[in-house]
Amino acid sequence: MSETRGEPGSGTEAGARFFCTAGRGLEPFLMREVRARLAATEVEYISGKVFFTTCSDLNMLKKLKSQFPLISSVSKGKLFNEMQRLINEDPGSWLNAISIWKNLLELDIEENRDCQLEKQIEEETLEQRDVTTKSENFQEEFQNDIEKAIDTHNQKDLTFRVSCRCSGTIRKAFTAQEVGKVIGIAIMKHFGWKADLRNPKLEIFIHLNDVYSVVGIPVFRVPLASRAYIKTAGLRSTIAWAMASLADIKAGAFVLDPMCGLGTILLEAAKEWPDVYYVGADVSDSQLLGTWDNLKAAGLEDKIELLKLSVIELPLPSESVDIIISDIPFGKKFKLGKDIKSILQEMERVLHVGGTIVLLLSEDHHRRLTDCKESSIPFNSKDSHTDEPGIKKCLNPEEKTGASKTVSTSFEARNHEFLDRMSPFGSLLPVECYKVSLGKTDAFICKYKKSHSSGL
Repeated sequence: MSETRGEPGSGTEAGARFFCTAGRGLEPFLMREVRARLAATEVEYISGKVFFTTCSDLNMLKKLKSQFPLISSVSKGKLFNEMQRLINEDPGSWLNAISIWKNLLELDIEENRDCQLEKQIEEETLEQRDVTTKSENFQEEFQNDIEKAIDTHNQKDLTFRVSCRCSGTIRKAFTAQEVGKVIGIAIMKHFGWKADLRNPKLEIFIHLNDVYSVVGIPVFRVPLASRAYIKTAGLRSTIAWAMASLADIKAGAFVLDPMCGLGTILLEAAKEWPDVYYVGADVSDSQLLGTWDNLKAAGLEDKIELLKLSVIELPLPSESVDIIISDIPFGKKFKLGKDIKSILQEMERVLHVGGTIVLLLSEDHHRRLTDCKESSIPFNSKDSHTDEPGIKKCLNPEEKTGASKTVSTSFEARNHEFLDRMSPFGSLLPVECYKVSLGKTDAFICKYKKSHSSGL
């Protein structure tokens, strides 16, 4: 749901309340992004979700590299009673959220129509009057779609579906279907909307657990993690973007991925930071062919150079590369074993002093490089932005005025202690490390800086 509120200190300009879902461990990256890209305030997080307030328009929301932006509301109290109260006593928040959602739907329809019209005009060989007629027909169809979409003043034709998730002890007391039914009936009674489980116009997302309840409306039909410019998916695009965002990429830099696979990291980096010299390398012909297909699909053939070579024999002068970003392969298909040290030595050699390396490491690789007995690490590091103004963690949703608290100093101290334990590899000093989820397994995004000449 949307909570319209003013920007702190402004007193006039109102902002809407949103939340984004994030893969486990990616919350700090998302918090930094919404602050930088959307000028977000009141940034808070819980596991897997980041809440924020922004006055940015919907086109800016589309540029987020995270997953699902949702119009959001956080409610607290007895579950069913609180949900019903939100519907019956605060209908304005629902209508406001739907108004924002409707505006985006209109924008999407208009953009789709423009693309279809442009394509059809290009292919059309008829006379100009026929093209004009087609343009008029498209405009008429567009207006009809808008009228059929969502009318917040006349909502008799509005259909909806409730998608509910329960976790914690709540899951033992109620099923998601039971909760969805209760909420759905309350919505139908109060607003007169019709339920449609197969093809609804409106999706209502609800997540209940032991300490909070979240209600939201998806802003986009397709997750932002589904990149239209990636033909063949390799590494998760959200992970790839997070790695690139850590690398301190500047215009004119030389960025290398010596084990590029299908090129997802380079694609994400080149889309965000275009004025950079990118080189991708791999020993596999099939991987390089897949990368080339992705580059063509994204229109980046002239932005990224591809080479076939081994990561332990890079044909590059020492200290010639500004930034190295790479997913160190692991899993059943890839077993590097002790080669990880040889790989790091060669990366260290070609990286110039002050340069940055960002690696995605398996838990096993991480243990080898850190000499730590334990593979666990708090998801934040010392350079996380959670200690900046306006970024908080939702620690106790039961508190009305103190629903958010800044991350504790003891939490930050644990990260300092962990980084102190990390054994530097040659001239590479650890800067940040984040444990992230890859679905069935976990991995670490680790950032290193080269402190001095390695002499290799």
